[in-house]
Amino acid sequence: MKIVIVGCGRVGASAAELYDRTGHEVLILDSSTSAFDRLPTSFHGTAIRGDGTDEDVLRRAGADGADVFLAVTEGDNRNIMAAQLANEALGIERVIAKINDPLRSTAYAELGIATLCRTGLMLDAINDYLDLPVSGLPGMLEPTGHHGGPEHDPIGPSDAAPGLGTAGTAGTTLSTAPATRPIATQEV
Repeated sequence: MKIVIVGCGRVGASAAELYDRTGHEVLILDSSTSAFDRLPTSFHGTAIRGDGTDEDVLRRAGADGADVFLAVTEGDNRNIMAAQLANEALGIERVIAKINDPLRSTAYAELGIATLCRTGLMLDAINDYLDLPVSGLPGMLEPTGHHGGPEHDPIGPSDAAPGLGTAGTAGTTLSTAPATRPIATQEV
């Protein structure tokens, strides 16, 4: 199975290590080269420095044709943007976005993106340990609806809400992890 992961923090690096070790094709992206230091020396997947919210970067990195796409950065906005691109522009069906805000998690699931809300998962784990009832907050939510998709008009600079900017970024760089790491290097 081809698995693309955006975000090489603790969750992303752990997922990449697990899926690589169990024989899956793993591609992991992060905007910080130093994030790849979390990957073990035994990692045989591909680590690429680039913006996972940029469609062109995802395509050049090889995300097309992925079976699974995980957006697990520290930012809810980055995760949902990457997840929507994967689902709507790249046609990846199994997409999961890590969302910290329980309200957003539910809303995005209703728009067709599976969400993983660590707030609900952590609180339920604490309550389980303390023999308290579950929180009722979302944990892992399957998509329950469908976002309209690419037929919507794109949001341009004049249409965006103040302070939100636009999805693309000029001058986005895409490079492989440093050669000192024993991971696959790919020129894109």
